[in-house]
Amino acid sequence: MDKHRRNWLKGLAVTSAVAASGMVGAASELKPASAKKLKGNINHAVSSWTYGHLSIEELCILVKSLGFSAIDLVGPKDWPTLKKYGIDSSMCNGAEPNLEDGFIHPEHHDDLEKRYLRHIDLVAEAGYKNLVCFSGNARGMSPDVGLENAIAGLRRVVPHAEKRGVILQLELFNSKIDHPDYMADNSAWGIELCKAIDSPNFKLLYDIYHMQIEEGDIIRTITNNHQYFGHYHTAGVPGRNEIDDTQELFYPAIAKAIVKTGFKGYLAQEFIPTPDTAQGKAMSLKNAIDICDV
Repeated sequence: MDKHRRNWLKGLAVTSAVAASGMVGAASELKPASAKKLKGNINHAVSSWTYGHLSIEELCILVKSLGFSAIDLVGPKDWPTLKKYGIDSSMCNGAEPNLEDGFIHPEHHDDLEKRYLRHIDLVAEAGYKNLVCFSGNARGMSPDVGLENAIAGLRRVVPHAEKRGVILQLELFNSKIDHPDYMADNSAWGIELCKAIDSPNFKLLYDIYHMQIEEGDIIRTITNNHQYFGHYHTAGVPGRNEIDDTQELFYPAIAKAIVKTGFKGYLAQEFIPTPDTAQGKAMSLKNAIDICDV
């Protein structure tokens, strides 16, 4: 599991207690008037775990104050809160047992099939569209064998996704820093998987941060292969922090390239904000949305 996500899970109880002690006020201090009206060319979202110092309700308040209405990586228990605020669960999660035991492992196919068939129904019944999935770690397996295994495993669940109108999105991670041994650590492998599955209900979650670390050439890859990418994540490189001029990626150009492809899905912020205060973190998100709102 990504060390950042692992730390978030471990600290969830602590951060919830901190949030309950007054973070709602900090979130609500950022009034809608402080945010520019968005242009509408990009569908913005934010990953919930990167703003784990806020409860889901507080994050909904912040998101609404900034003029967009989607949060990534939210599971069923928090969907009622999102619905209360008119927020889309732009990338649903919770079907995966973890990030390591994914579809490249035949010994997990029975369990994954059971989990994903159930979760596809939950996503569809809630009126949502996207559900994340993972390749898993190689553990000595070759990419070719991993590809064959992933095809076999995903073919057990993709037809049900097609029936229910849900899109399974396999996330690409880097294996150099954050996810050692992860199989789907490059766009070429993921694209071959998409071609083999050959379904509009199976796409790649193209994480710009991860792919910059692993292979670079971000804009060319998006331009040439956008038909396989159903969702995008951002973060600064190096460090996974703000997407401003302190890091090597130029997100306005990347966002323009995404818009140029005709993409109608979500671009979700997944950077870890560096300020110490809730208000500072809120401003980091506002700035990121402004940067990508091309």
